[in-house]
Amino acid sequence: MPGETHPVRYHPRRLQVAAGRPVDPRRPAARLLAAGLLVVTAAAASGQPGISREEALAAVFPGADVAADRVYLTRAQVRAVADLSRQDVPGRIYARYVARRGGAVVGRAYVDTHVVRTKRESLLISLEPDGRVRRIDVTAFLEPPEYVAPEPWLRQYDRRPLDDDLAIQRAIRPIAGATLTNRAVNGAVRRVLALDRILQAGGAP
Repeated sequence: MPGETHPVRYHPRRLQVAAGRPVDPRRPAARLLAAGLLVVTAAAASGQPGISREEALAAVFPGADVAADRVYLTRAQVRAVADLSRQDVPGRIYARYVARRGGAVVGRAYVDTHVVRTKRESLLISLEPDGRVRRIDVTAFLEPPEYVAPEPWLRQYDRRPLDDDLAIQRAIRPIAGATLTNRAVNGAVRRVLALDRILQAGGAP
């Protein structure tokens, strides 16, 4: 049903993620995490920058059990996310990961894929349980690599909530010479924070 979150059918519901421990690619859950969108495969084949989702999840949620969902938004939810984030919402389906330790939620992560100039970028945006940004990882970037957002710049978003200050030239200093990257990343972060807030308000994990 639209507006609900659904576990992927062949996913065993849990994936043990431990720092420094590679995920077994033979397991269905590992295949789900590795598959992603076609842009991820294209990025790897072309040598473009990007960390895999498995690596990013292991680093941000060490030792946690991570369950993968696909979130299907209703049209009303799409409008709500757009209004709250003040950003366009390019699609109605989002990959989401919920991390737990001892049954308690320790964070969530979403994949946001968008066009920077003419080609796509995918970000894995990880959140704290309270909905603030925990970490941002670039998992695919098909524009020229000199325009990818560097990790020190992405760290500006750590612990940031969705508010009016979450904007370039306010709380976020711009990357010189990369206006479109600035805009794309900030828009994705605002969109994911708004999406998470709306899902949490509806009782999602």
